[in-house]
Amino acid sequence: MVNVSRLGRRPGALLPLHEQRTSPDRIGLDLVAIPANTAVDLDLRVESVSEGVLVSGVVSAPTAGECARCLQPMTGEIEIELTELFAYPDSTTDATTDDDEMGRVVDDAVDLEQAIVDAVGLALPLSPLCDPDCPGLCPDCGAVLATAEPGHHHDRIDPRWAKLAAMVEPSEQTPPRDDGEQ
Repeated sequence: MVNVSRLGRRPGALLPLHEQRTSPDRIGLDLVAIPANTAVDLDLRVESVSEGVLVSGVVSAPTAGECARCLQPMTGEIEIELTELFAYPDSTTDATTDDDEMGRVVDDAVDLEQAIVDAVGLALPLSPLCDPDCPGLCPDCGAVLATAEPGHHHDRIDPRWAKLAAMVEPSEQTPPRDDGEQ
């Protein structure tokens, strides 16, 4: 919550907000998010406009998650541009918008949490990658291909020929001779 009582209802009144807050919950998507109890930096301008309070600026925080291909842990940073209007009670904007469409000024305060959650959710990738060329996991054994030995592979019989291969005895699988006789 940000107290906006010092702005009054004078359009053009400005309150800079430069502070660090702790995220109470995990903010983000399934594979990558801002972890709970992490410092979130706010570098915002809180400005009074005719219909409410306009909050704009930059929100930044560290992220943590896992790669969508290899499932290895990864960390990063997110920096989002935030621009959000919070309507004054009894303003035209308040009267013409649904409650879930925009934030409201309540008791001379605005709650930035939902605006930040929405902006972070839109900015984070749905399938984060540790590297754009991440090869992922081996489909046979699950080994991380980025750290597996070069040429990592498994000898597999094509499933369409598996029954025929099972019919051949191991002793019958001898290589052909080079002397022309069989």
